[in-house]
Amino acid sequence: MARIIIVAMLLIAAVGGGVLYYQQVYAYYDTVAASPDAVQLTSVSTGEAEPIVVAEFQGIDAISSPLRYRACFETPLSLAMLTETFEIVDSAEPRVAPGWFDCFDAAQIGADLRTDAVAFMGIENIAYGIDRIVAIYPDGRGYAWHQINECGEVVFDGNPVPEDCPPIPESTE
Repeated sequence: MARIIIVAMLLIAAVGGGVLYYQQVYAYYDTVAASPDAVQLTSVSTGEAEPIVVAEFQGIDAISSPLRYRACFETPLSLAMLTETFEIVDSAEPRVAPGWFDCFDAAQIGADLRTDAVAFMGIENIAYGIDRIVAIYPDGRGYAWHQINECGEVVFDGNPVPEDCPPIPESTE
């Protein structure tokens, strides 16, 4: 009888672990459709996000967290033109994507941001405290992800909103 209980407990644990793994890696992700404004960068002159020309767009997102957005694409725009026109971000840190979204390699993108890729502000505060960051390579490859900004770090730690941060919208409090 004890063996049956032990085997049942192990089976329940294995099934529970499998369900938890599936939910974390696959369950909540949806494909993001390509659109004319799928990738936007913040203009240096206006401070507003403007769409750029992209091709071969692949994106995923999830409603379970604003940090789960990832995208891969190509752009014909030159890196020289982009750096003169759009806001550069120095503190970009790509977040790891699920293994099945194989076009996005956060470790490689992070290493390349120190050498040849350039990170741009996509959309600031796309959700409160979360920015969309876009990295583009000289050959036109591009990647996008969401990253917690300075205001988000403070507020998400439970501290009051700093004076230089926008107020928290009522719907997210």
